[in-house]
Amino acid sequence: MYRYLVAIFLFVALGASAQTKRPWDHGALRVSDNNRYIVHADGTPFFWLGNTAWLMPERLNRDEVGRFLRHDAQVGYNVELVQTLNAIPTFNVYGHAGNNADFDFSSVSQEGVYGYWEHMDYIVDVAAANGIYIGMVCIWGSQVNAMDEAKATAYGKFLGQRYRDKPNIIWLIGGDIRGDRKPEVWDALARAIRSEDDTHLMSFHPRGRTTSAWWWNDREWIDFNMFQSGHRRYGQRRGDGDYTIAEHTEEDSWRYVEMSTAQAPLRPVIDGEPSYEDIPQGLHSNDDPRWADHDVRRYAYWSVFAGSFGHTYGHNSVMQFYRPGYNPAYFATKPWWEAIHDPGYNQMKYLKQLMTSVDYTEGRACQEAIVDNGERYDRAAAFAGKDFLLVYNYSARPVKIDLRVIEGDRKHIYLMNPANGEMEDLGDYPNEIVEIAYDAPYMRGEDRVIVISPSPHNSPKGELP
Repeated sequence: MYRYLVAIFLFVALGASAQTKRPWDHGALRVSDNNRYIVHADGTPFFWLGNTAWLMPERLNRDEVGRFLRHDAQVGYNVELVQTLNAIPTFNVYGHAGNNADFDFSSVSQEGVYGYWEHMDYIVDVAAANGIYIGMVCIWGSQVNAMDEAKATAYGKFLGQRYRDKPNIIWLIGGDIRGDRKPEVWDALARAIRSEDDTHLMSFHPRGRTTSAWWWNDREWIDFNMFQSGHRRYGQRRGDGDYTIAEHTEEDSWRYVEMSTAQAPLRPVIDGEPSYEDIPQGLHSNDDPRWADHDVRRYAYWSVFAGSFGHTYGHNSVMQFYRPGYNPAYFATKPWWEAIHDPGYNQMKYLKQLMTSVDYTEGRACQEAIVDNGERYDRAAAFAGKDFLLVYNYSARPVKIDLRVIEGDRKHIYLMNPANGEMEDLGDYPNEIVEIAYDAPYMRGEDRVIVISPSPHNSPKGELP
């Protein structure tokens, strides 16, 4: 454990080194043997750190695609979620249509024309050059009424044939829609892709405050489940007619992990769309406060420590690639090229660095480690493996932790600041229930991760393990 913490210190101090290998050099992605995580064919763990880049094909030109993807690779993102089609028809930044009402793709590519799908190809290839997967949301859910099974089959076969040989594709059926809306069409689309491509992973992007596990967990085409924890704050119902969770649990992203993993068969799960940074809480009023960096951190750590195999971040301006002159959605005001420097956007890498520093694919949620836990913002989240215990404390409330849940006669504790990755050494502790407190104002974005491992004094002559 200590050698991994040293690696984190060096990473934070020096920055990420140049990438020498692409992720898929370890083979195609697959579900881990314990059915909880995603790994490569050779067993190398894959920690998904995604970003919602919904309108990239429509709003970024070639130069901007390169600029954006290079930046995201540098700050640790390895998956971009993209709306492949979001309207009938969908036009890219160059004014070329990607589809028609008949879903006839026989003449979408013409010699000498840089059309819609050539631009999509370019996005996929530039992402690959930067070690990034494209989470291809095939068509946004609001367009499902324009498809029947025959059109979905034609589209699925087109997609499968065009992208089956690309190493960096992850298929996402649906798109902000419940799974019981025309399920026969989504089944047809998924199965048509599968008939042409049986290599790449596939899931379903559902409506806010739902999980794909409720509708699709038994399907032969789904590899992992996805939920959308959504953008509501506690108690913010907004008159939703299809409200699917208990009121006053809206921000509890960890609940969706538990809901999903309670289904049989067990499948990996991830949050595909949490609250976006710099978007009004609840989406629909500019008078509401906006989600900040500490909020997006909380959603991420709560979800991952509950057992998600990674996390997907989102920013209001970036997901729509807003710029002056465009009609903004959800009251966006900041150009996307400024938004990519916002604090939460650049803090997600510390979660990825922390998780990949331990053997997280053999870990599990470990709430029994927390004694007298709180609720809502005061709820500490715990994740443990054989030789590590991680506890996320959002509110700066003192936390009582049972150190006996992992091996070792004594424990050594660090305090990690998820806003900058810095570690504070708290020293050795006896193997018992201890209270960890730190000097910070309550509920002011002073969240911390308590990092616990067996003390080096458990090793012969005090050597580091």
